[in-house]
Amino acid sequence: MLDFAQHAQHVEATVASRSAAARCRIAASWTRSKNLHLLDPANDQTVHRLSDLHLKPILIAARPLMSHATPEMDRLFKLLGRSGSALFLANADGIILDQRTNMPARNIFAKIGLGVGADCAEKREGTNSIGTCIAEDMVVVIDRDQHFFARNRAITSIATPIFGTEGVLIGVLAYATSEPVMHPGSHPLIVETLRQASKRIESALFRHVHADHRIMVAPESDAEDVALLAVDRSDFVIGATRAARQALRCGLGDTFAPRPAADLLGKDEPARDMHDIRRTAILHALHAASGNVSAAARQLGLGRATLYNQMKRLNIRP
Repeated sequence: MLDFAQHAQHVEATVASRSAAARCRIAASWTRSKNLHLLDPANDQTVHRLSDLHLKPILIAARPLMSHATPEMDRLFKLLGRSGSALFLANADGIILDQRTNMPARNIFAKIGLGVGADCAEKREGTNSIGTCIAEDMVVVIDRDQHFFARNRAITSIATPIFGTEGVLIGVLAYATSEPVMHPGSHPLIVETLRQASKRIESALFRHVHADHRIMVAPESDAEDVALLAVDRSDFVIGATRAARQALRCGLGDTFAPRPAADLLGKDEPARDMHDIRRTAILHALHAASGNVSAAARQLGLGRATLYNQMKRLNIRP
């Protein structure tokens, strides 16, 4: 293992290489850390940590995420929590919200500044599993000397993203170990364990937000993904997870525009009764006409006044 000065020189030399970033994801992250975030690998200061005053509103805002992540973290730590290991939950800004550590590891992680309130964003910490996972929107494994700052070389860390109901990253679940040797062959197993836990958190969040709606699996989606759709009583899809949006080629990060389920799923579901048939037809026509009642009436072959009367009886607002 390189000493502190050698590590900083190695990072500098890699960043200076014009082709390194194109060949290696770690080099690309080092380049971002050095050239975009203006961090100096030789200026190896302590981790920035939020005060309790500044951390409190962040924890309050993260309550939905934390409430669904807590049982998963408890379960994971029973499975992965060996001597010298820890689990961390961070928000989309890289702030650690929660952690699981055992006594032998607590001092190790505290010494390098990892704990609740620590800011692990790449712009502050350079290449690290949590910050780089956020920067790249994907699973990241950072092994010891791959960290930007030498003080973090005591650990190997693996992080997986957690995506919210709008399809964008809202948090990170990370496993870290200070074991002297972590066999690379164990990385895929831990990655998959963390990934499945993240997906269960995503599913729980989505089902909680859409507790009053039918939940369906999006067609043509990967069976391993959380590709869920929320459908209201009028057979409109009003929400979709990230995987479902990708399968249906819908945008990420925006409020999901309600769409007829038949249009997205490619088939009509059995109608429950004539009341629902009529209501669904009117809602579909209004949606297609962008809320224009006159255009919807023409599409349905009705007079405008007739459509207004039916909308009133069916409690549909224009």
